[in-house]
Amino acid sequence: MALLSKDRTRWWLVAAVEDARTKHRFDLWAWVVMPEHVHLLIWPGHVAYKTDKVLADIKRPVGRKAVRWLEANCPAFLERLTVRNRNRTYRRFWQAGPGQDRNVYDVATAHQIVEYIHNNPVRRGLVAKPEDWRWSSAAEWAGKEATILKIDRTRPRLRGPQ
Repeated sequence: MALLSKDRTRWWLVAAVEDARTKHRFDLWAWVVMPEHVHLLIWPGHVAYKTDKVLADIKRPVGRKAVRWLEANCPAFLERLTVRNRNRTYRRFWQAGPGQDRNVYDVATAHQIVEYIHNNPVRRGLVAKPEDWRWSSAAEWAGKEATILKIDRTRPRLRGPQ
């Protein structure tokens, strides 16, 4: 579902990423918010790192705010987010599963991922050029003014698993 198609929800996501960045001390290298998914390329600030904790601290507040907003403004839509199983009933804003996380160990691959992330809106026909999509770091990467969610310009040495 295109649950990230409204600016309201995108702003909640931006705030959650900023809070998680502060809490977990990661650098944000590239990002894009699409109507139904998000891509983030992050660099951990320390060796012992739990991606699942970072994702939870980003996803949980956005999902909670969205459900509260829907309860107050569009309760009929909540049925589309409701999951019922044998033991409980709950609302799921984010798709089930761990996402598509992977570690990157070389600069060339990191740059390919940045390009892939930034070209998402172009491939979908939302804009003609990556830097025209407001909800992305593409403009900042292209040398334009800092975007909604500022990227970190760090250049740590990429290395393989320890």
